[in-house]
Amino acid sequence: MSQPLPYPASVRIVEVGPRDGLQNEKAQIATADKIALIDRLSATGLRSIEATSFVSPKWVPQLADAAEVFSGIQRKPGVHYPVLVPNEQGYERARAVGVEEIAVFTAASEAFNRTNINASIDESLQRFAPVMARAKADGVAVRGYVSTVLGCPYQGEVPVRDVVRVARALHEMGCYEISLGDTIGVGTPGKARAMFKAVASEVPVAALAVHFHDTYGQALSNILSCLEEGVAVVDSAVSGTGGCPYAKGASGNVASEDVVYMLHGLGIHTGVDLPALAETGRWLAALLGRETGSKVGKALAAA
Repeated sequence: MSQPLPYPASVRIVEVGPRDGLQNEKAQIATADKIALIDRLSATGLRSIEATSFVSPKWVPQLADAAEVFSGIQRKPGVHYPVLVPNEQGYERARAVGVEEIAVFTAASEAFNRTNINASIDESLQRFAPVMARAKADGVAVRGYVSTVLGCPYQGEVPVRDVVRVARALHEMGCYEISLGDTIGVGTPGKARAMFKAVASEVPVAALAVHFHDTYGQALSNILSCLEEGVAVVDSAVSGTGGCPYAKGASGNVASEDVVYMLHGLGIHTGVDLPALAETGRWLAALLGRETGSKVGKALAAA
């Protein structure tokens, strides 16, 4: 008798293109186009779409229209539209337009935190403790991001124990899900698996997600290695948008189309209409004036 495949039966894709993908674009994107992107993504069967970020426009001018974007999208029943918030001010802005799920973020690297937010890991956790408390009181779901889980542009190697500690802290603070991010895309399958297993020894697998950048072309392999360890939530960005400004040559997030194609090929259910997703990726690439970053999108267009 054949053995069952060592993969989950279904995987939820968290589409981060509208936030993590667009925030690194230098040319200003029209609010109407951001709304159209999210509405297109909502029609593909995706269940989680990170809509925008309520950070200070001073730091991320591309997302200065967060309130207008969130107010303008057609929220589809059954679809979650989390937004990133850095502090109580961002939380208040988000709640004013009806946000029901937020995300908070920190890094496993002390050097990354100190360079980018001028705080230690512990200080960063303390900063959004008030946000967590308000979210709990308001019945708002909170997702947590841990950056630099496989490497840092400033300190290089990041000890796995630091990744575990931060992920555990976020979970204990009330994050229903922790996304483990290879921010600069330096991870390889063996390291990704070891990191994920270490975190899963302290945080339930059901509360974990993975977020890989494709700088060295390892993202799909890294995802596969974590699927074999039971992860059932994967972050990705349509058309492979995004990237990290601290990694020279970083090619962006892993493309949602490529992830879905791989998952479907493994017999894993996603609920996503791949042709519709690929078409959205091509539409976005044309809007940004470039070729799609998805190999699947290119192949389907050429077929």
